[in-house]
Amino acid sequence: MKDNVLLRVESLHKHYPVHDRFLFRRPQLVYAVDGVSLEINRGETFGLVGESGCGKSTLGRLILCLEEFTSGKIIFDDKVITEHNKVKLRELRREMQIVFQDPYSSLNPRKTAGDIVVEPFIVHHLGDRKERQRQVERLLKVVGLLPEHASRYPHEFSGGQRQRIGIARALALNPKFIILDEPVASLDVSIQAQVINLLKDLQNQYNLTYLFISHDLGVIKRISNRMGVMYLGRIVELGDSRVLFRDPQHPYTKALLSAIPQLIQAKKKKRILLEGDVPSPINLPSGCRFHTRCHYFVEKCKTVDPILEEVSPSHWVACHLHQG
Repeated sequence: MKDNVLLRVESLHKHYPVHDRFLFRRPQLVYAVDGVSLEINRGETFGLVGESGCGKSTLGRLILCLEEFTSGKIIFDDKVITEHNKVKLRELRREMQIVFQDPYSSLNPRKTAGDIVVEPFIVHHLGDRKERQRQVERLLKVVGLLPEHASRYPHEFSGGQRQRIGIARALALNPKFIILDEPVASLDVSIQAQVINLLKDLQNQYNLTYLFISHDLGVIKRISNRMGVMYLGRIVELGDSRVLFRDPQHPYTKALLSAIPQLIQAKKKKRILLEGDVPSPINLPSGCRFHTRCHYFVEKCKTVDPILEEVSPSHWVACHLHQG
């Protein structure tokens, strides 16, 4: 593995069986994640975007081994974690954490903010009571809350404050890598900016590596160094965020970027409207999965499934339009 690569995902698959009322019929499969490969470098923010149901959050849970994978490999810090047993995975939890999307449901309403933040120390048997109390106060200050907030319950906080508690909990064990699963999606725009600025400050302060999952391209543009675009369980474009926003190559990426609101009239781009609905992840289209909604498809798209190929330095696209 390259020295600068913290996480590598190799051909990762997650297929869910769907059973119906006919007991002897072979169950169908939902192809939630279907052959994803990517690398995330140390200290960077990798943005993962796509429509709802494309497999973004499932990929995040698979990376943390919160769900069993169907096939593939995950290498974290030179360790193949998909081969770890439960004991080794428990140790790994100290280095990999997650901040969930909904701050209203990800916090236990029966526990105070202090109880929520101190829980990782208890689970991993770290520190005595006084040391844990000091750590809780420190972490609350780090995320912009006050020590006296430790005695309050989640319903006494605003949405932005609840998300700060979730971030404090994720930081408790000094992780190297944090998955941010739509962390600002349920917040007001002004609060979103505050949380994003906090995440940037924490990344610089603690040398954190982020996987930032979102459907909001405006947020991804602001925070990510590199990004991947997912469609029906696969990554269709991958590269430097500035390059993808300036010169997208995949028709799906172009359509997503055209939907970003532009304040300046001169910079407004023609909106690309995708026809039809996203195909079912159970009955996937043959060939390129996007060809049923693509304005540029050719006959080859109907039969041959394109693979990710490098079209320019560090810019990868899975599209027949850019392949020989």
